[in-house]
Amino acid sequence: MLNTKALGALITTCLVAGCSSDSDKTSTTPPPSEAPTKNVLFFLGDGMGITTLTAARIYKVGEDGNLTIDQLPETAFVHTYSNDAQVTDSAPSMAAYMTGVKMNNEVISMSADTKATDASGKPYHTNFDATCPSGNGTPVETLLEMMKGKGYGTGVVTSTRVTHATPATTYAHVCHRDAENTIAAALVPGGVGYNAKLGDGIDVIFGGGTDYFIPKEDGGKRNDKRNLVNELKSKYSFAGNRTEFDKLPVDGSRIAGLFTKSHMAYDLDRDAAKEPSLGDMTAKAIDVLSAKKKGFFLMVEGGRIDHALHATNARRALQDTVAFDDAIKVALDKMQQVDPGLKNTLLVVTADHDHTLQMNGYAARTGKTEPGSPGVLGLVKNYVGAAVPSTDVDGNPYTIIGFGNGPRRLDTRGPIDATELEDKNFRQEAVIPMDPGSDSETHGGADVFLGAQGAGAEQFSGALLNTDVFGLIRKAIDL
Repeated sequence: MLNTKALGALITTCLVAGCSSDSDKTSTTPPPSEAPTKNVLFFLGDGMGITTLTAARIYKVGEDGNLTIDQLPETAFVHTYSNDAQVTDSAPSMAAYMTGVKMNNEVISMSADTKATDASGKPYHTNFDATCPSGNGTPVETLLEMMKGKGYGTGVVTSTRVTHATPATTYAHVCHRDAENTIAAALVPGGVGYNAKLGDGIDVIFGGGTDYFIPKEDGGKRNDKRNLVNELKSKYSFAGNRTEFDKLPVDGSRIAGLFTKSHMAYDLDRDAAKEPSLGDMTAKAIDVLSAKKKGFFLMVEGGRIDHALHATNARRALQDTVAFDDAIKVALDKMQQVDPGLKNTLLVVTADHDHTLQMNGYAARTGKTEPGSPGVLGLVKNYVGAAVPSTDVDGNPYTIIGFGNGPRRLDTRGPIDATELEDKNFRQEAVIPMDPGSDSETHGGADVFLGAQGAGAEQFSGALLNTDVFGLIRKAIDL
């Protein structure tokens, strides 16, 4: 006979957990969990320091105007130093956002003790294949991997190679960022080197960089004879140009697009008939991910801002910053339709590091840049007597924008022809001379801007570490 105490326990158990009859004992598997409903859109302007943002605003809309970034309601400053350097490179800074771990320069989503080079300084890769020794650190789980594991949709969009440092930190783990053959293999489902944490694969992949997916024998850079483009085509609806991009399905099935051998074109040079814009790729990614009817993680990188700044080519850098800002507006407009009021959507916009771009002198207001009116790309004309250019100690004019270091360090300064400033290839002057034959301006170490909007955005304020951002995103979506 069941005693009263045991009967009470049985009743309590049934009330809490439910009781089964003999007829349904076979139904022991718990029902599937509900699909996640929250969305995270993480926008990264590579090299987009605060001075670059200021100059881009004036370039596009003048001193009185606002970019989309300026209108994000929650803001913060981010400290970007890496585990071993005062001035970070893209790999550890983006990895800090994606993993919450400060790591060494050049390292892609590995533990803090991981070294990118041996004791002599030789990088751990040979011809773009990783040579990371056993015991040199361990992989650190990324935000994309975590969200993929919880059933979220995932997407990676960039204007660089998809194997470049910033996008790579979301899905790969390697001790040196230049091992791009190894990184490419981590992205393609089913093959040797695939990152199993990506499950059936990242749902949306857009960018450049077929070189690291195609064997050397076919004009690429792979050493293993694998054609990863063909492997991708067997798993994804694939686009290699704008026409194919426009035809990609938006029904929630997996899609990928690799549009160039290396990085995609600067926005100033882009042929719209051949390459989609960053905004185009962002819009299609959101359409596909939202069609899945579940929450998603989307990373969007404006990667070529950084490359133009390394070249001290301000015009291209500012135009790519504007293109990045346009993509943010596209995303906000799209997400307001998907999730009115962004009640379940968090959008975060920031940068991985600064550059040495500076704004010189006491320039009068210029307004936006237009043909025949270079604006912030022009000469400094003092706010007192603004029609006359300001001059240096030798009586020569100088531009509003300059760089702390870079490839164009003049031995002797002279007059600047105004027509030079209209040339999109014009390189601003630098104080410290660097290799004139390369895009050799360095990163800067200043804090970067962060803006946020939507669910949990109010957490982002004050001064943050880039590792803090990872934790705040997880908190916002209860991950």
